[in-house]
Amino acid sequence: MPQVVGALFAGLILGPAVLNIVHETEFLTQLAEIGVILLMFFAGLETDISELKQSGKASLVTAILGIIVPLAGGFFVAMYFNRHGLIPFEAKANAFLQNIFIGTILTATSVSITVETLKEMGKLNSKVGNTILGAAIIDDILGIIALTIVISFANPDVHIFEVLLKIFCFFIFAAIASGIFYFIFKNWLDKDSKHKRRYVIAAFAFCLLLSYISETYFGVADITGAFIAGLTLSPISKKYYIGDKLDTVSYALLSPIFFASIGLKLVLPKMTPMIILFAIILTIVAVLSKVVGCSLGCKLFNYSNSESLQVGIGMVSRGEVALIVANKGFSAGLINTTVLAPILIVVIATTILSPILLKMSYNYEIKKNKEKLDAIS
Repeated sequence: MPQVVGALFAGLILGPAVLNIVHETEFLTQLAEIGVILLMFFAGLETDISELKQSGKASLVTAILGIIVPLAGGFFVAMYFNRHGLIPFEAKANAFLQNIFIGTILTATSVSITVETLKEMGKLNSKVGNTILGAAIIDDILGIIALTIVISFANPDVHIFEVLLKIFCFFIFAAIASGIFYFIFKNWLDKDSKHKRRYVIAAFAFCLLLSYISETYFGVADITGAFIAGLTLSPISKKYYIGDKLDTVSYALLSPIFFASIGLKLVLPKMTPMIILFAIILTIVAVLSKVVGCSLGCKLFNYSNSESLQVGIGMVSRGEVALIVANKGFSAGLINTTVLAPILIVVIATTILSPILLKMSYNYEIKKNKEKLDAIS
């Protein structure tokens, strides 16, 4: 199994769900946040920009279908349970908004889990890897817009046009900031061969700064800023040195803490049989809807069956992104604590299943290719 699964289970076992030894603290939360930022910085650093451009259209369509299908699936599941009163959905918002919001939660994608798995297998800088990365970034942006639209109906103080303007301004700012940093790095730091530590310090500082600004001032996920920071340095020859030095800190400390922190979040209230049934059905729909929607998007651009399936599986994990969306909906009165429990189960289940299924799909592809070669020989 991918190593990330071990870290997830460590959080589950040591956390409130099982042994109740380790609990979430501000210190662990901040370390986990830096861990996922660094992980997405690596993803950008290892990305081939030309390959990313080639998969741009496929990523866009994949992201759109990867939002529409889960949104519809989550809406109809919630509508059935809500209409028949099978679980208590009581919240401030009306039933239609509640159902739409459940679907909105399923549109989320946590690409950090997939990045770590692909990186472990040496498949991050590949056609499938670049398509997943591109689709995930677009998915984040479209997810923010969808979330804002739903919350704006429940909260008149939220304005969709203001959010769209902020997103537009962020990409302009990111392009200018990246251009300036690239110029400084290429024409000053890159020529200083005596003080190599400066490469790592300057790169990591730029990553953290862009991540902070993106979330604090533009409302865009910090991991998007981190990815763009890595993408800025991807054409520079020193990127291998930077990646090598930062990778030790990432895989030895920060990344495992981030993945374990997801497991620590599982604190389940008393579960009735109907709530458990809702959680199981919602999990099945969460997995299938992403696989079907994203795979269909790839097939429209002549990806092979195995590539389409790998992209679909790579987009299954909901992780911390779905938790953030769920918490915002809870604050806006769109869901209550009863509905929050099944959502936590969906998040944990998809986060664990995604890396396992992704590795299985690659192993199956290797096996099939070997059988073809043996038949030819």
